[in-house]
Parts: sequence; structure tokens; C-alpha cells
Amino acid sequence: MRKNSKNNKKKRIIDATNPLGGEVLEPGYKNRLRPRTENQKNYIRTVAENDITFCHGVAGSGKTHIAIGMALEYLLDNKVKKIVITRPVVESGEKIGYLPGTAEEKLHPYLLPLLDEVNYFISTAQFVSLKLNNKIEIVPLGLMRGRNFHHSFIVADECQNASYEQIKMLLTRLGTDSKMVLTGDTTQSDLHRHAQGGFYDMSNALDNVPGIGISKLDFSDIVRNPIIAKILSRLEYLERQNGSEK
Repeated sequence: MRKNSKNNKKKRIIDATNPLGGEVLEPGYKNRLRPRTENQKNYIRTVAENDITFCHGVAGSGKTHIAIGMALEYLLDNKVKKIVITRPVVESGEKIGYLPGTAEEKLHPYLLPLLDEVNYFISTAQFVSLKLNNKIEIVPLGLMRGRNFHHSFIVADECQNASYEQIKMLLTRLGTDSKMVLTGDTTQSDLHRHAQGGFYDMSNALDNVPGIGISKLDFSDIVRNPIIAKILSRLEYLERQNGSEK
């Protein structure tokens, strides 16, 4: 008796531009984006309704997870043609030429948290296929100048480590039919004190501008181990207390 091949056969599509043989799995998700708190629902709504969204959030609150999840949904639903992922490289002062390899290879260690989020939503094989077909592009923030991204979803992560001038430059890269999400945690900047505040100042300056949304996530939105919220809350309290005593 012949087995029903319909249930045993994975759907495949032919992609002639794929150098790995041309046959790739049909686009799909390992996991779909699901907000877990009211603030996260509001964040998703803000991104959907605006061209540019600034998301302020503490570690583990879902700001990067949601940005990447929405970017992939827009790409796989053909609402945009590509995703652009960027973040500052503070440790090398944006001069990543001192590190070996291509620009992307130099940036790779700094992008691992973002790539982990991508791999939560789609398979490694699908990610590789999208990258090979230039559907996902990884660009160091210091190399964004002069670029224009049309029909794209741009995710800029760790923007608390970008200066005001860098964020201003980044915002002007937005082309037609594109979205941009900038995420940051202003309590965890690695910049020298005199260079901090660009992300906070820029989002304040552009608040209430049509097409620009501001979203905020806090300790109640942390979706990792619940003890993280307790740790961050206690440390923030002590840091504020110590600061007021100085």
C-alpha cells in the first residue's frame, strides 16, 4: 500500500539564484511573534503605525525580539524587499579595520544577540538563503553613511551606544516604503559620558512628529528569568540612591 506522500513531503521552492543548489525550503516560521505584555502589544502597534519607532527598554523586555520578529514578518509577507540590521561597534570606535576579515565578519561578535533572535523565528537554512539572496543585510553603523534603503525594514540595535550625530545620520538613510526601529537601553551605555544621551535626546526631539512613534518597555515586560527584573530593579534603586548622596 502506497503511503500518502502529501504528509511526508516538505514543500520546496526553486530559487535559481541560490548557489547552494537552487532548492530551498518554502518560507515559514519556527516560531511566530507573540506579545506577552500590554506594553509589548503597544510596541507592535506603534511599529505598524509609524515609519520610525524609538523603543526604550531595559534588558530582557523584548525590544530587540519584537523588532526582529516584525522585520521578518514584513519580509516574509512581502511587505518589504529586505531587512537591514545594524548596531554600533563601540569597542573598536567604529574603526573595525583593525579586526581580521570582512566588515560583516568583524561585526559578527557584536551581532550575535540579533542573530539569536533571527534564529528563534526562522531556521538557520532559511536565514542563510535569505542572506545569500541579499534579503537580509548586515551593516555596521559606521558604514551606513551614503546608503539609502528603499522597501526595507531597518533594525538598529543598542542605539544607546550611538552618538546624536550617528543617529541623525542613520535616520536620513530611510528610503521610500521603509520602516525603521531603533532600540536602546539608556541605563547601559558603553560610550564615554560626554558622548552619551544621543538616543534619548533624539527621541525626545522627535516626539509627536507625524510618522514617528515612541515606545517604552519596563521591568514588568521582562520575559526572561523573573529574577532579572528583581536584580535590575534593586540595582537601579541603589544606583539612584548612591547618585543622590554624591
